[in-house]
Amino acid sequence: MRVIIRQNGLETPLMQRRLIESWDEVAGEIIAKYTTEKYIRNQDLCVHIENPALRSEISMMKTELIRKLNNAAGGQVIREIRLV
Repeated sequence: MRVIIRQNGLETPLMQRRLIESWDEVAGEIIAKYTTEKYIRNQDLCVHIENPALRSEISMMKTELIRKLNNAAGGQVIREIRLV
């Protein structure tokens, strides 16, 4: 099954989807509550956070969040988190 997914070019989109869906759990309930938009562009997870204080907190947690999100997705999907 995995070979078929890879041959049809679906592996990366599936991993990206898993990563985006895991944001709420990985980032936590409070951050998820203030997240209005999230998408991946050029291996960057772009996240819109409404609360300025949480933006600062996320900036300090980026490395750990990236690691946990990639683990949840099952591979190296993102390299950076951009707060937009």
